[in-house]
Amino acid sequence: MEGAPATPSVRKSSALLGGPSGRGRSRAGRTKGVFLKALGAATRANVEREWFGSPPHRALISRPRPVGLAAHPHDPRPVDLERGRQLLDGVMALDGGALRLGETGDPFDQPSPTRQFAIALHGFNWLPHLMSAGPGSSRLALRLLQDWRRVFGVWNAFSWSGERLERRTFHLACAARALAPEASDAEISAIALDIARGARQLLKACDAPHRALERAVVVTIAGCALSGKASDRLIATGLKRVIALMELIVLPDGGHASRSPEAGLELLFDLLTLDDALSQRGRPAPESLGRAIDRLSSSVRFFVLADGHLAAFQGGEAVGPRRVAAALAHDDQGPRPPQSAPHVGYQKMQGGSIQVMADAGPPAKGVLSVAACAQPAAIEIVCGKDRLITSCGWSPEAAGANAFRLSDAASTLSVGDGSAGRPLAGWRAGGLGPWLIDGAADVEVKRHDVADTGVWLDIVHDGWKRLGLTHARRLFLDLKADELRGEDSLLPIVSGGEDGPRRYLPFMISFHLHPDARASLARDGKSVLIKGQSNVGWWLRNDAVDVAIAPSAHFDHGHARRAGTIVLKSQVRPEKGAKIRWKLARAADH
Repeated sequence: MEGAPATPSVRKSSALLGGPSGRGRSRAGRTKGVFLKALGAATRANVEREWFGSPPHRALISRPRPVGLAAHPHDPRPVDLERGRQLLDGVMALDGGALRLGETGDPFDQPSPTRQFAIALHGFNWLPHLMSAGPGSSRLALRLLQDWRRVFGVWNAFSWSGERLERRTFHLACAARALAPEASDAEISAIALDIARGARQLLKACDAPHRALERAVVVTIAGCALSGKASDRLIATGLKRVIALMELIVLPDGGHASRSPEAGLELLFDLLTLDDALSQRGRPAPESLGRAIDRLSSSVRFFVLADGHLAAFQGGEAVGPRRVAAALAHDDQGPRPPQSAPHVGYQKMQGGSIQVMADAGPPAKGVLSVAACAQPAAIEIVCGKDRLITSCGWSPEAAGANAFRLSDAASTLSVGDGSAGRPLAGWRAGGLGPWLIDGAADVEVKRHDVADTGVWLDIVHDGWKRLGLTHARRLFLDLKADELRGEDSLLPIVSGGEDGPRRYLPFMISFHLHPDARASLARDGKSVLIKGQSNVGWWLRNDAVDVAIAPSAHFDHGHARRAGTIVLKSQVRPEKGAKIRWKLARAADH
């Protein structure tokens, strides 16, 4: 693909909150830094667990008691009416699991079918669906709240930590006023205290530093839902933290600092809820709140692909059109987003039938990397309305599946059995969370749009520097031919090296298929025909040494769906480098 126009380089900085920058430090130095951070975090967590379960701490988060309820914050997330009706009929269905409760069953006093079910159960993810189900929903919700309070209302390390506490406090704050007409004075007082205690615990706990902004938003929403001195203190403290963190987490182009498109969408929902809650209380919203909502809305539009779903990168799943539409309903006439998001590190290429989204930045570092993926230069490709090429779509909902955060789980290049970064494991992950370490630190991007001709995109990263190699991915979207041409090169960092034994490393380029796409190998053993739901065919042609179609998986709400992956294989001599060229074009006989 010679002849690409030369353009200035855009370098995406990799330094993010609370972690080693990856520049100017040896790998040993970074490893020691992570070790010390993990040791400190583990020690702090042990101290917190002992303290949070003690009577003095329980007394502290119970004072001052809230006077009553005030605002009724509106969460714009869509609800599932059918799921709420199922619960009224005695069946609780959450995240792929179900419990048959009957009329009086207590889901909190029996084993959950899966861990995902338990997380959703203690996060009260069922509450908004139940509240939409009509007559009888409030009374059932009040009974379930009493069941939870009886078993877990004092302290429990599982129920009172992580996103379980955050989401439970959020859902209670949004539902409290709707529950009040059916509740007794004692029940209203108990709900208000649950909200206040949950919010104060969020302010004190250090167990989820990557969600510091989201927690501050929930604390402020909780304050708006209450009245009295407790309300004033929570609003003041929560807003102070929100203002301090907003510019760090919401980047100038609207991307979330974790680089997950789904994380940005979910934060937008929370900020819209906060804006509504402050308005109900007659409190002026800080300027940074409105600015963040505008930026996040633009970013969501940028990440929506032609199939109507969100792009699935960096621990975010391919969220569906209904949820995306709900997030943008407040401003459905927003401006058309640009084709580039340089701050968060993504590039979009739009042709006649082909749309490409490329990960053109380094993964998040430190506390924000708990869901980051070692998949630099990964791409997703939509042809027409069919998402043909994607990734495994891993997200934190897929508990324990950290292997899907490695390089070969996305549509990018990988060398040998290695990965351009890896998640922490063992006791270090127990202390810090599954941070991603040793990932690409420097990513350089060049883009050139040629009117009526096409779009050139070059991505170069150092994720394979420990092997003495740099990965360069060059893409050209030809507008006239309506085809995508690619060239993946492994370039030696130090050229030459004729002396000594020759060493060859296997490498491969993966093209992960969407579960609705299918592929077949042509008679030449090289070309692959790909078809999506529309049954339009696309040929993937290449000059790889070997081509194979292998089984894979694609995650949907944390549950694996059967999928496939096209693998282009070759070998590289680190002193010399190597490359594979490929092309995606519409099949003439589709």
